[in-house]
Amino acid sequence: MHGLRWLPVAVTAALSVALLPASAAQAAPRVVRIHHIQGAAHISPLNGAAVAQVPGVVTAVSTNGFWMQDPRPDRSPATSEGIYVFTRNRPQAAVGDAVRVDGRVSEFRPDGGAAGGLSRTEIDATATKVDAHGTRPPHAVVLGAGGLRPPGVIDHGLGDVERGGAFDPRRDALDFYEALEGMRIELRDAVAAGPSRDGELPVLPSGGAGAKPRTARGGILLRDGDANPERVILDDALAALPGMDVGDRLPGANAGVLDYSYGDYKLLLTATPRRAPGGLVREATRAQRPGELAVATAGLDGLSPDAPAARFDAAARDIVDGLRSPDLVAVSGLGDNSGADDDGTVADDQSVAQLITAISAAGGPAYDWRSVDPRDNADGGRKGSNDRVGFLFRTDRGLAFVDRPSLADPVPDDPPARPDAAVTPVRAVPRGGAAGLTLSPGRIAPGDAAWAGARKPLAAELTWRGRRIIVVANQWFPRTADDQPLFGRRQPPSQPTQWRRDAQARVVAGFVNSVRKVDGRARVIVAGDLGDRGTSAPVRTLAQGAGLADLPAELPPGDRYTAVTAGNAEDLDHILLSPSLRGNRHEFDVVHRSAEFADRAGDRDPTIVRIAVTGR
Repeated sequence: MHGLRWLPVAVTAALSVALLPASAAQAAPRVVRIHHIQGAAHISPLNGAAVAQVPGVVTAVSTNGFWMQDPRPDRSPATSEGIYVFTRNRPQAAVGDAVRVDGRVSEFRPDGGAAGGLSRTEIDATATKVDAHGTRPPHAVVLGAGGLRPPGVIDHGLGDVERGGAFDPRRDALDFYEALEGMRIELRDAVAAGPSRDGELPVLPSGGAGAKPRTARGGILLRDGDANPERVILDDALAALPGMDVGDRLPGANAGVLDYSYGDYKLLLTATPRRAPGGLVREATRAQRPGELAVATAGLDGLSPDAPAARFDAAARDIVDGLRSPDLVAVSGLGDNSGADDDGTVADDQSVAQLITAISAAGGPAYDWRSVDPRDNADGGRKGSNDRVGFLFRTDRGLAFVDRPSLADPVPDDPPARPDAAVTPVRAVPRGGAAGLTLSPGRIAPGDAAWAGARKPLAAELTWRGRRIIVVANQWFPRTADDQPLFGRRQPPSQPTQWRRDAQARVVAGFVNSVRKVDGRARVIVAGDLGDRGTSAPVRTLAQGAGLADLPAELPPGDRYTAVTAGNAEDLDHILLSPSLRGNRHEFDVVHRSAEFADRAGDRDPTIVRIAVTGR
């Protein structure tokens, strides 16, 4: 079951006792109610204490415990009336049973505390007595229109929320949901804010009423200072969830119990809801006109020959139907020939051949490919996959790839041989009165510490109808478990991977500046998965540090996203232009084909810019 991963009893006890003085664990059992256990805090005031005869009505049952709720609540909105009872084995109690529980209060951390998540308050039961069967469960708390709405800010405080500070459910969404932990919650006419993936589905209650700013296609945009705490994450731990795309709806009322795991409060529905399709369709951009150079980005998410043929077909349709066969595609995430097998393979010719064949079968033109094979397992990502960035390009419309050294040059029998492109940095040099490259394709500063365990950016020299262009393909360091969750114990959450991306931005900006130092009018395009929004420090470091224009900023806000993360739509993929190209007529588009759909392996939408290149 997704979201319910239990530690051994001994470990759970160790975690609990560690949060309370040892004397509390030896006190006589106390007769209390659930709201006394939950308290107005993120950690129970009775953590580690023995409790007896705690009354409640069973509201949901799992394989090794149950949730119960007090039918006689107190008057405080800050104390939850629900709690999870850990029984170790399948409980004898059933939904609707009125019970009394003996046990010890504990704080369980599904992630072991490593990711900075909150704990779940629970009772480790030693005895459960059933007083009655068929008891009507307490009324569910309605979220959304006609019910409770969370505050618009996750938390106003600084530091560890479990170690003190104000607890105010009226002001902080983190406290708002904590005050409902373990209770029955009801959503009415919820709408999907993201696709259902990995057993979870982000939704907005009441058809999204009051939630803003919305995307043009029914999602909700992530903004600085507003992480959209009105989102509710549904989890399939107790009942299956239907496959859902953004804009699909769950008509009527759906109820469950509010749990916490792995960085988020999650509503575990107790019955599978009915899906009403929202009719979302995949977008397609317009075709480039004669004289327009079309440059796109595409994330392939480790595509390799061990993937189902349908994944190649989908990637090909994105390029042919969605992007209308652009001249150049900055690709990220193409895997090696053996996929996830950790067998030392780094070559990608079979992966490339299968992709190009699929493009042709989809009705596209002939494409060629350039990349640099990485050192085995040196570029991060899934072990053995050796995902890389590279360039797909067509040669029938005036675009030519400049190979340095030329692929036609013979390889000398004796040293000096060709440079090892995986570790040799590319440099900008004067060539015919303009900026050129020493290697094409060539990696930017592959030995720099910024790229340790990460994909190295790849620069290429091309000509478009005789005009030289430098393009840089990117896939910067991703968000990982090292980043603390939005709904975590430390506020504001630390995002250490952003520091990695900021260092990478400085390296790429330095390279672009070296190109423009050789030729101030150089045409430079930086494209790909930068892993951060346009307002983030890394993207601003790149754009401002190298004098580049970030094209997603030119779109209306409702269309400015390439990814949907736990229901938050955000722009993580970018194309940036140097002044010499931005001054030409151009048109940028995000083609929404992946991020909002449950049936796609990848989670990024491709982007494209069409440029009417002029000048010398």
